[in-house]
Amino acid sequence: MKEYIEERAVNIANYIIDSNATVRQTAKAFGVSKSTVHTVVTN
Repeated sequence: MKEYIEERAVNIANYIIDSNATVRQTAKAFGVSKSTVHTVVTN
C-alpha cells in the first residue's frame, strides 16, 4: 500500500475514534465522499 494512502486511513480512523464521528461527519471534515471513508476504513 502506498504510504499516503495508509497515512490517510490512519488519520481517518483516529478522527472517527477520537471524535466519535459518523461517516458523514468524517467525510465532511476530510473533504471526501462517504464511500471513500467507508472504503478506507474497511480496507
